[in-house]
Amino acid sequence: MGDIDGLEPGARVVVAMSGGVDSSVVAAVMAAQGFEVVGVTLQLYDHGNATGRKGACCAGQDIHDARQVAERLGIAHYVLDFEERFRRAVIDDFADTYAAGRTPIPCVRCNQRVKFRDLLDIARDLGAAALATGHYARRIEGASGVELHRGADPARDQSYFLFATTQQQLDFLRFPLGSLVKDETRAVAARYGLPVAEKPDSQDICFVPHGDHARTVAALRPDAAQPGEIVDVGGKPLGRHEGIARFTVGQRRKLGVSASERLYVVGIDAGRHRIMVGPRRAALCGEAWLADMNWLDAEAPPAAGLAVEVQHRYNEPPTAAHVEPAGDGRMKVRFATPQVGVAPGQACVVYAGARLLGGGWIDRAPLLQAPDEEAGAA
Repeated sequence: MGDIDGLEPGARVVVAMSGGVDSSVVAAVMAAQGFEVVGVTLQLYDHGNATGRKGACCAGQDIHDARQVAERLGIAHYVLDFEERFRRAVIDDFADTYAAGRTPIPCVRCNQRVKFRDLLDIARDLGAAALATGHYARRIEGASGVELHRGADPARDQSYFLFATTQQQLDFLRFPLGSLVKDETRAVAARYGLPVAEKPDSQDICFVPHGDHARTVAALRPDAAQPGEIVDVGGKPLGRHEGIARFTVGQRRKLGVSASERLYVVGIDAGRHRIMVGPRRAALCGEAWLADMNWLDAEAPPAAGLAVEVQHRYNEPPTAAHVEPAGDGRMKVRFATPQVGVAPGQACVVYAGARLLGGGWIDRAPLLQAPDEEAGAA
């Protein structure tokens, strides 16, 4: 176990400690391997007051747990107040994206704008040789430089959330858990006597109380909680809803309407506060345009494009696709098999086998069967 390529024996390593079992094991293993470990916990919201929810990250109880682990290991530990930065970079973006009828991924934004930018800079300021995290992904020295690969355990792989990591950041990062499965991580925690060995995994978005993201968005952007119509693809009213933030493209549960066949959200019209639903065949998408691309491969796709696998949602399996440049730093993705739930605002991540090549944010994903103009489209 261990991702220590390029690190000198005894080098200083900053470990991002969330208070959970994964990052705690990283700190324990790096310390046991003789590195000078400095634990850093980011206070991201609520001024450290715990919400009382099991599985919430970065709240008061988690800070307490991280401190206990650091004391157990005998390592330095610092708590940094990042609440304002986190609010601006992650929470506001989360609310704005839902209010625009799109579906955000706050964990990617947190990695991109806080952990792998601000925290990484702090690690360098502390004289560290690396920043180690508890992500289940693998950093591999390839022929042309460092590569990012899926974690060895498909059920725990978190590489999708790291697609926006730059090559420079990847050079400095380490992911010691990438070759483990979760049970192995817990076994290591128990072996080192860590007090978080049996702590539940994070299940919800850390800053969303009670797991109700729509309530959080409504408090920040009241317009997203404005009631509106639910219509079919022809524009026929089927019911009412209590805010567009309760819906995402591809959703098929808790729609609030019934029909003779299963319905899916096929479009969200934020301007008219309208949710459009239809059967699965109406929800199929054959291609998507990606914006704000980040490419980790040494060579970007040629003009003729590249055959790859893509993952257009974290909980979706990878699917065969063809990607090609679309100008202005954008990318066009053509799915080999039409997909359901290709939602603007989500990430589409590009892989060659286990290797992550890059990815971007889904900007546009036209349906194979265009809905009536009168119904409005997302």
